[in-house]
Amino acid sequence: MYVPRYMFFTKGVGVHKEKLASFENALRDAKIAHLNLVTVSSIFPPHCRVVDIDTGLPRLEPGEITHCVMARQEINEPGRRIVASIGLALPAESGKYGYLSEHHGFGQTEKEAGEYAEDLAASMLANTLGIEFDPDKDYDERRDIYQMSGKIVESWHTSQAALGAEGNLWTTVLAAALFVK
Repeated sequence: MYVPRYMFFTKGVGVHKEKLASFENALRDAKIAHLNLVTVSSIFPPHCRVVDIDTGLPRLEPGEITHCVMARQEINEPGRRIVASIGLALPAESGKYGYLSEHHGFGQTEKEAGEYAEDLAASMLANTLGIEFDPDKDYDERRDIYQMSGKIVESWHTSQAALGAEGNLWTTVLAAALFVK
């Protein structure tokens, strides 16, 4: 077993007459089609660093079994908006783990879905850290509480949205966080 030391975000869109090929095209767009992806739950390891895709991708070999947190949505309805997002929340205290969340849905913009995924990750981390908050308040209000607690240092997201393609084609969106040794 290993504990990843790096993680990077990616996203993509694919369109094809076959559902599976649409997913493959989204993986190609995200630059990760050459990897054997294994989805894992949502823990961001202690001491792991977020790097950009240009730094993380060269550390992976074609065919490598690569762990990731992935959000994915597919549709074959023309004009319907789909979205996939990954959120991340990191604790202020060094050596503690953070949380990733995945969200996929319909009708949201990339920003709306991204903020929702970020809120999910921050809420899970806040629960773990014992930060009291009102889940009925909007995310901006909760974010202020999280930051004022001094226990959550930062959060962010990546999202991909698209409209379903015309012509009886499948459209797939994905967002992913890939772990690297």
